[in-house]
Amino acid sequence: MSKRILIVEDNDLNRRLFCDVLKSRQYEVEPCADGEQALMKAREFRPDLIIMDIQLPNVSGLDLIEEAQRDEGLRDTPVLAVTAYAGSGDEDRIRQAGAKGYLSKPVSIRPFMEAVSKLVD
Repeated sequence: MSKRILIVEDNDLNRRLFCDVLKSRQYEVEPCADGEQALMKAREFRPDLIIMDIQLPNVSGLDLIEEAQRDEGLRDTPVLAVTAYAGSGDEDRIRQAGAKGYLSKPVSIRPFMEAVSKLVD
């Protein structure tokens, strides 16, 4: 059975790229453009990994990671944070919120797939 990955990314191009790359490697993916619906989708889809953009409209990906950590059904699901928000101390803050992996944008395919594999395979 293939691993399931929820992609929370508001940028259409990035979301499609992540989906296409992951599907080509036999992952089952569920895209989500709206951060406000991300945790509801995660509860329904029950992913093995959540790929989370940090800068989302209306809600912070950081807040979503923290909320997922408080959710009994999601707290064991690893989160890979993918963000253009890469200032000093940001990676530490994102990991302290509960992210198990961190990549800064722009993302290259090889490091992206290595990070995904490390968290789900």
